[in-house]
Amino acid sequence: MASLKRHQSGGVTLLTDPAVGGGVTFAFTERTGGVSEAPYASLNLGASCGDDLARVGENRRRALAAIGAEGLAGRLVCPHQVHGDHVVCVRSGAPEAVGAAQDEATAGADAVVCTTVDVPVLLCFADCVPVVLVAPGRGFAVAHSGWRGTEARIAAKAARALCEEAACEPTELLAYVGPHIGTADYEVSEELAARFSAAFGPGAVPEPRHLDLAFCVCAALGEAGVGGERVVVCEDSTAQATDRFFSYRAEGGTCGRHGALAVLREGSRAWPAGTDEDDRKTEEATRR
Repeated sequence: MASLKRHQSGGVTLLTDPAVGGGVTFAFTERTGGVSEAPYASLNLGASCGDDLARVGENRRRALAAIGAEGLAGRLVCPHQVHGDHVVCVRSGAPEAVGAAQDEATAGADAVVCTTVDVPVLLCFADCVPVVLVAPGRGFAVAHSGWRGTEARIAAKAARALCEEAACEPTELLAYVGPHIGTADYEVSEELAARFSAAFGPGAVPEPRHLDLAFCVCAALGEAGVGGERVVVCEDSTAQATDRFFSYRAEGGTCGRHGALAVLREGSRAWPAGTDEDDRKTEEATRR
C-alpha cells in the first residue's frame, strides 16, 4: 500500500495518496498557502477558533480547489466537532439531503460517511488524530479522534458505518491516519494513561504517562476488521512541526486548524489539472 506523499496544488500543501483512485480524492492540509494572519496564519480552516470568518471562507475555497472541488463549497459538510462518536451519513446528493446532513453535522458530530458524489467533507484539527477511510469506488469517511474519540473508538465506528453504507467488507477499506501530536509530546494524567493501557494494551502508553493515540486508533481499526497492512500512518508530530501544522498544545491554545478533506467524484480521479506530478512523488511520510 502506498505511503502518504507531500505535494502542492494551487499553493496549498497537501499530504495524500494521489494513487488511491476509485473516484475518491482526499488530503490532509498543512497550514501554509492561506490568507489568515497570526496566530491563525495562514491556511486556517477552522471557523470556531477566533479567526475572521471571511478569511476562513477563502481558505476553505483554496483547500477545496486544491483537491479539485472548488465549485462545491456550498455542498461542504463540516461538522461542529464535540469529541463524541456521532457519525453523519450522507447518502444522497439531492439538495435537501445535503442540507439535512449539513444541519446534522452542525448540531455536533465527529465523523462523516459519504457515499454520494460531489459532496465534500472537511474536519479540522490541531493535535487530534485525523482519519480518512476509503472504500474505493463507493465512498469514504472522515473522522476526528482526540483522546475522547479514540477511547470511544470513533474511527472503528466510522469504518463499520462506511462498510454498511457502501456495502463492502472492512478488508476492502484503505485507512489513512494523518498528522497528529506524537507520543513524546503528549503527556497525560496517570489515570488516563492507565485507562488507555487497559483498553488498548501496553502499546498505548509506550513511555510513562505518554499516550500513543495513533497506536490506539490502529488497534480500534483492527478490531473493526481493517488490518494493519491497509493502514498508513503519518508520523509527523504536530507539536514538533508548527511551521507545517497547527498545534493547540505547542501554541498555547490559540491557533488555527488544518484539515482532513475528501470528496467522491465521477471517474477514477479528481485531481485538478496542472497539479505537479513531481511534487506528488516527493517527501514520503513514514508508514506503519
